[in-house]
Amino acid sequence: MKLRIAILGTRGIPNFYGGFEHISEYVSAGLVKRGHSVTVYNSHNHPYQHDTWNGVDIVHCYDPEYVIGTAGQFIYDYNCIKDARRKNFDVVLIMGYTSSSIWGKMYPPQSVIITNMDGMEWKRSKYSKPVQQFLKYAEKLAVKHSDYYISDAVAIKTYLGEKYGIDSRYIPYGADLLTEDEKSGKLPGNVNPDYFLLMARMEPENNIETILEGFNTSNSKKDFKVLGDTSNRFGKFITNRFKNDERIQFQGAIFDNQKVRALQNNSYLYFHGHSVGGTNPSLLEAMASEALIAAHNNPFNKAVLNSDAFYFSDSTEVRQIVETVQRDEAGSRMVKNNLHKIQYQFNWENIIDQYEEYIIDCYYHSNYAKAIVH
Repeated sequence: MKLRIAILGTRGIPNFYGGFEHISEYVSAGLVKRGHSVTVYNSHNHPYQHDTWNGVDIVHCYDPEYVIGTAGQFIYDYNCIKDARRKNFDVVLIMGYTSSSIWGKMYPPQSVIITNMDGMEWKRSKYSKPVQQFLKYAEKLAVKHSDYYISDAVAIKTYLGEKYGIDSRYIPYGADLLTEDEKSGKLPGNVNPDYFLLMARMEPENNIETILEGFNTSNSKKDFKVLGDTSNRFGKFITNRFKNDERIQFQGAIFDNQKVRALQNNSYLYFHGHSVGGTNPSLLEAMASEALIAAHNNPFNKAVLNSDAFYFSDSTEVRQIVETVQRDEAGSRMVKNNLHKIQYQFNWENIIDQYEEYIIDCYYHSNYAKAIVH
């Protein structure tokens, strides 16, 4: 069966922003290769301005976020939903619910609505109490107005089952193994491969301050490279706080995947501080890039890494890891085990297959239910 599928809820593809854009890029192109017609909605000021990408149709909708800030996302989602209502999509896949679920009553009535429920957004410490309350409400609306649900972490699937009594399908993110060219690729600039690495959006819940504080108090002689856009308020705070530590080097955001993977592959130790959300794409890519990993101690990270990482909960534990970690046989075994997970559990072809299977199942079940009603 070949379906007409739309993907909403992201800033667009190819990815210039984050996790949902990342997975939408892979899933949309993968579904097209499997014979489906796929449309992805892009912000009107997305860097990619063409109408197709790798066989995926692109619809550009007005997004006033650049003028009025976060509130613009609600208008952008409204514009995307309004356009999707005019088109005869079999399935609409909505990535997240933060600014889309308030328009739930407007979701295309002729389409099967599947929502990827994201990672308990209301837990994010960057949000004020009123915003956290709104996000809980938005989550509730997403459950109410969607027909089916995807969770990208086992912990989220469990939470949704206990909280709302819904059976979401667990489908994580994926990652590609390093190619031979990437393995032999040179590091950008004159980078010495003996460094610690962190790659994240500059947000408090990513434990960037905890990690850098631990490193800052250590006696390490290595450099610490930080990848991520530091132009927001927290980014400016972090760069100012650690500006006197010459070992800590803020590299900005890098969207050249080959450079990122070379940096991950050549790092002495890769720090992953994400504490809220599901299966994180940058963690999987670090695993696929054969990096040795130190991760924040939480259920999301442990569900992916198991015992194949060093874990920390505070800056003291970060300092201990920095000062004692060795690239020895035990570390090599961790790297090899994580690579095995990518090969057999988190590879993109497998993830796209799961998305296709679930989308088709949802479409069949929905139409079967309608047939019984009528």
